[in-house]
Amino acid sequence: MHIEVGIIDPVRIALANAAALGVVASQLPAVVRNPLVVPKALVSAVVFSALMQAWHLPVGPSELHLIGATTIYMLFGFAPAMLGFALGLVLQAFLFEPGDIPHLGVNALSLMVPMIAVHYSFGRRLFDAKLRDRFNLGKVLRIDAVYYAGVSAMVGFWLMISNDAVALTDWAAWVAAYFPVFVVEAFITFTAVSVIKGFRANGLVYRMTEVDRLTFA
Repeated sequence: MHIEVGIIDPVRIALANAAALGVVASQLPAVVRNPLVVPKALVSAVVFSALMQAWHLPVGPSELHLIGATTIYMLFGFAPAMLGFALGLVLQAFLFEPGDIPHLGVNALSLMVPMIAVHYSFGRRLFDAKLRDRFNLGKVLRIDAVYYAGVSAMVGFWLMISNDAVALTDWAAWVAAYFPVFVVEAFITFTAVSVIKGFRANGLVYRMTEVDRLTFA
């Protein structure tokens, strides 16, 4: 989902950075309401960065990565996931990929906007005690599909407004290549949450994860 530096002009990059900062700022009230969002976001950032560094493969106009988005979202919640993406990208850029620094806003929006779509479409139903939408593999696959469709759309958007013409077939090849990745990540999420739920009586797990808010079959 990374966009190579140089294909988006500085004005659009500046606008993307401003928009990304605005999205991050929108999560600050959640920090005020619950200070535990901060350590959860830090853990999310570390998990995200580790997965991003563990495997990445250039394909067409972008790259394939393990993101762990739904795993982070299901375990730590919406605000920690959003903040964790931003912190994780900063961590990755400054420690491993300095060339990504100019595109921090672009890459952050590519991850955060789809997460907003996930949360306000299907995701929050899983955490709402009144709706009692049960956690299962089918729900995880649906949420992952929405998320990766959003990431694909965001990459397409950045390529559409870039300085370099990118063939639609190249973008489509990248989207197709991401399909098995999203399926693998859905199974990772389902397995991780299923394992962690066995420890939800533990005080640390209870405070530091959202597993206790999920309804299991």
